[in-house]
Amino acid sequence: MEQAIVRERVELKVADGTKMAAYVARPQEEGPHSGVIVLQEAFGVNSHIRDVTERFAREGYVAIAPELFHRTAPGFEGRYDNFASVAPHMKAVTMEAAEQDLQASYAWLTARLDVNTDDMFCVGFCLGGKISFLANTVLPLHATASFYGGGIAQELLSRAPNVKAPMLLAWGGLDKHIKPEHRAAVTEALTASGKEYVNVEFSNADHAFFCDERPSYDARAAEQAWVLLLEFFRSE
Repeated sequence: MEQAIVRERVELKVADGTKMAAYVARPQEEGPHSGVIVLQEAFGVNSHIRDVTERFAREGYVAIAPELFHRTAPGFEGRYDNFASVAPHMKAVTMEAAEQDLQASYAWLTARLDVNTDDMFCVGFCLGGKISFLANTVLPLHATASFYGGGIAQELLSRAPNVKAPMLLAWGGLDKHIKPEHRAAVTEALTASGKEYVNVEFSNADHAFFCDERPSYDARAAEQAWVLLLEFFRSE
């Protein structure tokens, strides 16, 4: 039986002096609950990301989705057919800024009395998939997941030795945005660093196969990935 949930928007103070809005969904029942940071695609904390956040809440998590574009476009929700409007904000998300946003989100979760601070997770999609990899190097998480995280191979491989927790990597085999050699580079770096991970490629799925609001949505792959994601978090 799914849990009744509460939805709310909160404002977080970030170390650089900025303020960051975030969407929160949590179980109505008293905790303690696991905590999870849900990291957006390049198109903002839109209806899809809010839905994922709520799905986690129904599974018993206190889930927070921070607005990574809060410095350049607070409240931004881009159209999937207009990447040009998204690109400037995406490029403005430096790894230093993202670290500060992650720390603020983690601090908000761990300050709550209804969150079990020993059971903390992070998942990200697209841009958020890259930031979730980063989160695994800077936060004391129990496990993390990266769905089609573009840019990891180009920007974050040097951080592989700093990965702290088991990681689930999910890719679309038909993804032209993230090349096979880039996917391989990520797993090779984790292997070389002796890190624990699960690497899954959905051979008939494309980039963003998990998002049911995009043409590339693959219902079967998305359903399988969701079950895998929940089991991965629960088993760690």
